[in-house]
Amino acid sequence: MYHETTYEELRRKRRRYLLIAVAIALVAVVVWRGYAFSQESTQEQASTSIRAAVMQAALQCCAVEGSYPPSIDHLRNHYGLVINDRDYQVTYEWMGDNIPPSVVVTAL
Repeated sequence: MYHETTYEELRRKRRRYLLIAVAIALVAVVVWRGYAFSQESTQEQASTSIRAAVMQAALQCCAVEGSYPPSIDHLRNHYGLVINDRDYQVTYEWMGDNIPPSVVVTAL
């Protein structure tokens, strides 16, 4: 038996499809924002970990050699410090033999 689709049925179908499309778009936006937030949080934690590793290596150098290292390259060459230079920039400011260095880590 043939049933002709009425104008009202067409409007209901269009509304339903529009609501489904809006719901899918909303879910996509929420997922995207959650991913961006988690990436930001991960970068922040990594920056903190890198700074702690640099400071720990500098303290170890001070304990062994009697002074803080004048450059971060000294820590890399003699204390095994490894930093991902592609993703993070480390600013190491040496202030003197007996003063802890200033270390700033920024994500690129």
